[in-house]
Amino acid sequence: MDDIDSAIVRELQSNARQTNRDLARAVGIAPSTCLERVRLLRDRGVITGYHAEISLPALNRHVQAFLHLQVRPMSREVIENLKTYISGLPEVLSVFVVAGGDDLMVHVAVPSVDGLHSFLMDKFTQRREIVGFRSSVIYQHNRNRVLGEIS
Repeated sequence: MDDIDSAIVRELQSNARQTNRDLARAVGIAPSTCLERVRLLRDRGVITGYHAEISLPALNRHVQAFLHLQVRPMSREVIENLKTYISGLPEVLSVFVVAGGDDLMVHVAVPSVDGLHSFLMDKFTQRREIVGFRSSVIYQHNRNRVLGEIS
């Protein structure tokens, strides 16, 4: 990755819907060069897709939380099966396998605090492999959309 590739990635993170001509102009290269560099960034796996930004409140998902899960027995099969189950729940935004006191961390968005409680009771208490969990309500969420310098 050189400075031009870094600039292309920053620009696409800011607005992935801009035309190749606008992208080329923004980073100061010819459109044909820009098109080739974007293709190479995709081929190398730097750019993995283009996504729409969705407003969670517009979908009546006003409360976000991190759920910290402890899992037993600890095995690859148990973790993989649980990740598959959790990832399929519509309230779930992300699933992380982590080290430390917790085994999984799950980012959810639900309509309300009551909805969070219902989600926990209905979806997690019945799972025998989840031996403990706690939740952390997210008050504010600021996402860094643009990467810094890439080396």
